[in-house]
Amino acid sequence: ALDLGSLRDIRRFTQHFAQSGHSLHALVCNAGVQNGTLGARTADGHEQTFGINHLGHFLLVNLLLPRLAAGGRIVTVSSAAHDPARRTGLPRPRLTDARLMAHPETDPELDTDPALAARRAYATSKLCNLLFTHELARRLATSGNAITVNAFDPGFMPGTALSRSMTPMPRFLFQHLLAPLGRLLPGITSPEQSGAGLARLVEDPALTRVNGGYFTGSGAATPSIESRNVEKAAVLWRQSAELVGLTPEAG
Repeated sequence: ALDLGSLRDIRRFTQHFAQSGHSLHALVCNAGVQNGTLGARTADGHEQTFGINHLGHFLLVNLLLPRLAAGGRIVTVSSAAHDPARRTGLPRPRLTDARLMAHPETDPELDTDPALAARRAYATSKLCNLLFTHELARRLATSGNAITVNAFDPGFMPGTALSRSMTPMPRFLFQHLLAPLGRLLPGITSPEQSGAGLARLVEDPALTRVNGGYFTGSGAATPSIESRNVEKAAVLWRQSAELVGLTPEAG
């Protein structure tokens, strides 16, 4: 059992895993929440969307890195929502300071519409997934570590538990209307289709040396310009380390 909304539980889990003696060859960061408002908090007081989608994975990966076997693979599940050039129905991500993401009540530019603020928080958390992937890939390559990390966009995939915290109407549409029509409408993918694309990043021998890439179900893709901002990725790493209680050199 692992609760990515609790930094204490993440540390407990990784300590237990280290004591188990198991080998770790792949780590898929697939947890995600999309809330209707920003009211929910993690056990540590961080805004839940940012806390789970980014900070929880950030700490988990850093603590499990020493357990990954040579040639191990890490995959972060992001979203097209990170890219304002893509039509996703979500607002443009806005990342100025990770500390404001963790505590949006202190953000002077926070959207006054609670639903809009929540949707923007989700899009921004998916941008953080890409920035984290690129910064970790750089750090792994610089250290000569054979572990690789790549990001994956599963596509628009209704019918999953992602909608569990949405407001009633979007949740109904997501779970009961769009999911059954998914095989008939263009642009909608099923969990089976997305799962196959995700599994490829873990298993395909052709991707053994691919590091810092971004993939969709159809193959390699180009992420947003902002997600490739080296300076922004480094700042996010440093601030995330501060928020979860790691040194900036972690990873």
